[in-house]
Amino acid sequence: MQQTLGNFLRALRSMDVRVSPAEAIDAHCTVDSVGYSDRTLLKDSLCIALAKSEEEVERFDECFDMFFTRDEFREREDDNANDGMSETDSELVDEQPLAEMLLGGSEVEMAQAMEQAANDAGVANIRFSTQRGLFTRRILDRMGLRDLERLIANLNRAEEDEAAEAMAQRLEDGRAYLFEEVRQYIDRQFELYARAAGEELREEFLGKTNLSSIERRDFDRMHRIVRCMAKKLATRYARRRKHTKRGVLDVRRTLRRNMAHDGIPFETLWKQTKIEKPRIVVIVDVSQSVAAAARFLLLFLYSLHEVIATLRAFAFSSHLIEVSEILKNKSVEEAIPEVLEKIGFRSTDYGRALEDFEDLHMDALDRHTTVIILGDGRSNDTDPRMDLMRQIHDRSKSVIWLNPEPEPFWGTGDSEMHRYRTFCHVAKTCRTVQDLERIIDDVMKTYFRA
Repeated sequence: MQQTLGNFLRALRSMDVRVSPAEAIDAHCTVDSVGYSDRTLLKDSLCIALAKSEEEVERFDECFDMFFTRDEFREREDDNANDGMSETDSELVDEQPLAEMLLGGSEVEMAQAMEQAANDAGVANIRFSTQRGLFTRRILDRMGLRDLERLIANLNRAEEDEAAEAMAQRLEDGRAYLFEEVRQYIDRQFELYARAAGEELREEFLGKTNLSSIERRDFDRMHRIVRCMAKKLATRYARRRKHTKRGVLDVRRTLRRNMAHDGIPFETLWKQTKIEKPRIVVIVDVSQSVAAAARFLLLFLYSLHEVIATLRAFAFSSHLIEVSEILKNKSVEEAIPEVLEKIGFRSTDYGRALEDFEDLHMDALDRHTTVIILGDGRSNDTDPRMDLMRQIHDRSKSVIWLNPEPEPFWGTGDSEMHRYRTFCHVAKTCRTVQDLERIIDDVMKTYFRA
């Protein structure tokens, strides 16, 4: 039964129910306490021990019902072929275990034999739909299919023996029935253990796909990927805001704290470095060439709200507007299309956008603010206003430019990227979600460095 519980925990993990080693130990202790006899009690007890949110409770219920459901071979209870075997039948099958089971075995016997063969075949390791046929054959071979096929062939070779022909036909029908039941069992195991594998493969592919090439049908999946990445970064950096320098005594605070003890330092206080949450200003080009990248950058940053103290967002194409309130008052999925409709897909003018930014927010920049600019740097041969770019550089903590174009394209045609790059602390190509995660992680490190 320990293997059964281990397989169940593996199925839970594949259905995105997080089970830590400590929780796995709790699950084994729970089963030791309540046993397997009462299905409802077992389900409720394991749910309390393993599920940690409403979503996980729903996934746990689905996984439990699927894992402990046994629908295979139910029809055998009403099958007339299971009334028993005559002496003639026994002589014809020549004590072949699988043949005897097909002719006279019960539902329980057949199910137990199949599950034992499945465990021996390692069916819990199934990952891809192309493996269904492989595991089906492995299970059947371990149940004795090869011996059964040899027996059927021998019976078919018996000439003018009506009993042998009838027995061969019964065994062929039983073999077809067995194939169907094992296929259904494998389909259920695939749903349990491998459903998430295909999704993980798709998400891994999307994480490496050019943001401008993401299809609309994948937006929901991409939003989930971005949020998971942001949550991972938030967990990494959502720590205490003060870092104590052990070994460096804060003399003034120690003396003040111990004045009641005549200055005797019963309580020592150590110097601390205050860690400020990031203050970020985002300026995104929402023209058609970079609109997709802008969508995911804004989604990524707004998913880090627990870590970022202040986030101001500006969008531009022909001119620049602030979109912080739109994103704050609406969900990102609703706000981003509204932003794109309001200002996106127009002719790009970087000089005009920088002038608008000077009017709206330039005075609020300080040495604690990081400015992130997302754009291809193509100004359509208008004045790029390098003087304003210099002001942004001089006022802020750092300026980071994310360009969806490959670096060899910078400076070609109407691109002013090489000139803008002069006033950036960091200028990098950002074409995929993985690039975006790595760059935002670097931004966080500049604030939360120990």
